[in-house]
Amino acid sequence: MECHLKNLHLLCPESGLERDSELLLGGGGRILARGRGLEVPPGTPVHDAGGALCLPGLVNSHNHSPLMAVRGMVEDRGFAPAYIPGVPQGHWLSEEETLALARLGVMEMLCAGATTIVDYYRCPEALARAAEEFGLRAMVGGRVMDMDTAALAEGRFEEDRRLGDATLGAAMETVERWDGRGRISAILAPHAPDSCSRRIFAEMRDLAAASGRQIHTHLSQSPMEVAQLKAREGMTPTEFLDDLGLLGPDLIAAHCIFMSDSDIARFGRAGAVVAHAPIGNASFGAAAPVKALQAAGAAVTLCTDTKSADMFEAMRMALAAARWRSGPMSFDFSAREVFGWATTAGAAALKGHAATGRLQPGDPADLILLDPEAPNLRPVIDGFGIVAHSGSAANVTGVMVAGEWLVRDRRPVRADPAEVVATAQAVCDRLWARAQA
Repeated sequence: MECHLKNLHLLCPESGLERDSELLLGGGGRILARGRGLEVPPGTPVHDAGGALCLPGLVNSHNHSPLMAVRGMVEDRGFAPAYIPGVPQGHWLSEEETLALARLGVMEMLCAGATTIVDYYRCPEALARAAEEFGLRAMVGGRVMDMDTAALAEGRFEEDRRLGDATLGAAMETVERWDGRGRISAILAPHAPDSCSRRIFAEMRDLAAASGRQIHTHLSQSPMEVAQLKAREGMTPTEFLDDLGLLGPDLIAAHCIFMSDSDIARFGRAGAVVAHAPIGNASFGAAAPVKALQAAGAAVTLCTDTKSADMFEAMRMALAAARWRSGPMSFDFSAREVFGWATTAGAAALKGHAATGRLQPGDPADLILLDPEAPNLRPVIDGFGIVAHSGSAANVTGVMVAGEWLVRDRRPVRADPAEVVATAQAVCDRLWARAQA
């Protein structure tokens, strides 16, 4: 619907801070005009933002929304739930349990300012239903793997062809049913080089080539993965994907931590995309070599990977992790650059959605408003510094996608947050009771 937003401090990665500005939105969900003193058609609804910072909607490039179930519990036990015994596992979940958890995860991401997300896990139909309910842009996929999940949690790699066929079938059903439906697009998502056989990755490669879709996966997220690939294939995980012909701009790889110098050069030379997850990596004492990867030619996007939905914290942690790897007093990257990773870089690297990560005339009206009275967001000088170094998901008061308000006064418009939380809590109570039995 048409809308006039006024009293904004606009912050865009390509143009910087524009104080006391306005936006005029059109009926097609796009920005018609930007600036001061806009000519506004009579009768256009007006929203006075009261001096709020207005940012492009954030692009959260890698998540598994049902894994909210293990948050606060696995961070002290290991690097990823699929590899940790004694915690709830994805293969335990029914479709409706997955939906209950996905609704919680998607709601949190939306209310934290993400207007475009990547989300893949088991029961992908439930992920798509959750995203459709809340209204954001979502790139959804089914987690495909053919290593027995129960064995994997105990550190054993046992191929299960039936599991591979079943998860691949569910993933392709999601592609057929959901791709292009509203704001949902479908992706191809083999879990990881150690949890998928060469056969599965070859099928994913062929499907991607036939459909033009990108492949989203995990890569070099643990020393165990590297050791397993060297034992199974005689090469590193990066070399394995390259051997299959998968390295390139259509590969979105989360983590990319335990890579050799030759892996980094190989990945960067191919122009592949890193989904950088600094919060989750830091929780087990790791930091990805994003400076070296970017210098080698890789594209960098930012994600929270479910441990948190707070992309502001992810920006801050990305800066800290890069500087930690380089040593004291090395100020790698800047607030403006990581802000770009969370907006324009993510939008440009991920295919299959309409977001741009900008707020220019002609762009979709995907935007967020931050609390103008929040003391942690003042003083505003260049805008980027205060957002990246001090901002928080708790500062988000409004979220709009395609000109539609999805969050107003910190509350989602399309769902009852109390019901979403209570339903997910009940599922988690049952899961953890089973895990600890």
